[in-house]
Amino acid sequence: MTDAQGFETLAIHAGQAADAATGAVVPPIYQVSTYLQDAVGETRGGHDYSRTINPTRTALETCIASLEGAAFGSAFASGMAAADTVLRALLAPGDHVVMPNDVYGGTFRLVDKVLSRWGLDYTAVTLSDTAAVAAAVRPGSTRLIWVETPSNPLLHIADIAAIARIAHDAGSLVVVDNTFATPYLQQPLALGADVVLHSTTKYLGGHSDVVGGAVVTSDEAIAERISFHQNAMGSIPGPFDCWLVLRGIRTLAVRMERHCDNAERVVELLAGHPKVTTVLYPGLPGHLGHEIASRQMRRAGGMVSFAVAGGASAAIEVCNRASVFTLGESLGGVESLIEHPAEMTHHSTTGSEAEVPDDLIRLSVGIESIDDLLGDLRHALG
Repeated sequence: MTDAQGFETLAIHAGQAADAATGAVVPPIYQVSTYLQDAVGETRGGHDYSRTINPTRTALETCIASLEGAAFGSAFASGMAAADTVLRALLAPGDHVVMPNDVYGGTFRLVDKVLSRWGLDYTAVTLSDTAAVAAAVRPGSTRLIWVETPSNPLLHIADIAAIARIAHDAGSLVVVDNTFATPYLQQPLALGADVVLHSTTKYLGGHSDVVGGAVVTSDEAIAERISFHQNAMGSIPGPFDCWLVLRGIRTLAVRMERHCDNAERVVELLAGHPKVTTVLYPGLPGHLGHEIASRQMRRAGGMVSFAVAGGASAAIEVCNRASVFTLGESLGGVESLIEHPAEMTHHSTTGSEAEVPDDLIRLSVGIESIDDLLGDLRHALG
C-alpha cells in the first residue's frame, strides 16, 4: 500500500496486504501450530511455533498498533490477559500503582485479589482530579498510573496529558485502557501515555463473537518486555480469533460514528425523563469532564450510564423490562446492551473503594434503528 495515513484506510489495509500466493484480499487464517524449518535454526521469517508468532496474529498486531499511532503491538487471549501481562511485565513485587476508584471490576479484582498477593500495592483515586492523582503518587515506589477514560461505568474523564506529566515527573509509566473510546475516538500515545491497552472483545471486534485483548506502545524496551511475557505466559489469541477482530476493525470508523449518533439521541431522551435522576455522558455540556473530553476525544462515544429514582430495585426493573436493549454484560457490539453494574460487571467491587452506586444502569448503545432504541427505553422506564 502507499503511505496513506487516513484512519479508515489503515483499518482496512495496515498489516493486511493481499495474499502473495493467491491474491486474496482478506488475510488467510493460519490455523497452524508449527512450521517447517529449512535447517536447524533456519526459520522462514522467524516462524517456528505459533505461541511465539503466527502470521494472522501478526497482521492484527500490526493493524492495531497502526491505528493507535504505535510502533509495536501484541495481541492477547482477552483484555484481562493483556492487563495481567502489562502489570507483570512492567512491575515487580513491592511496586505501587495508582488507579481509578471506578476502575473496571475485572481490573480491580486482578489488582486487589491476585496481584496484591504477588506483592503489588495500589491506591484508588478519582482520576478526573489531577491533584488527587499527584497526591497519590509515592516517590520512589509508584511505578505506574493506570488510566481509564472514559471510565467504566461512571464515565469519568481523565486528562491524559496532565496525568502523563505527573507520572513522568515521578519516573512512572502511564497505561491507558482505551477500550471505551477506541483508537478512532482517542489516541492516548499522542497525549503522552506510554502504553495503550484494549479489550478487543468490545468495539474493535464489534460483533460480540470473539474474546481478545491487545497492548501497543512505541517504546521498544517496553515492547520487548511485553512480547517476552506474552510468549512466556502464553496468553495468546488463536488465529481465528485474530481474524475475527481484524474483520471487525475494518468497519470500526463507520460503526463508531453510528454508536455516537445513537448515544446522543439516547442521552437526550434520558436527560428529559422524570424517572431519571442522573445522566453520565461526556458529551453533555454539564458533565464535569466535558471540556477535557472535547479536547482529547473526537466524539463522546457509545457508552451511557444513568441513575433512576427508586434505588437498586427500580434500576433492576428497568434492566429486566428492556427488550431491544439486550440484558447482558460486555459492550461495544453492534447490538445494544443494558446492565446493572452493581450486580453484574462490577459485583467484584462490592464493599470496596471501587464500589459503584446500586441505582446505576449502564448502556452500550448499538447501531439499531434509533426509534426502536428510544421506544424500548421509554417502555423500560415505564
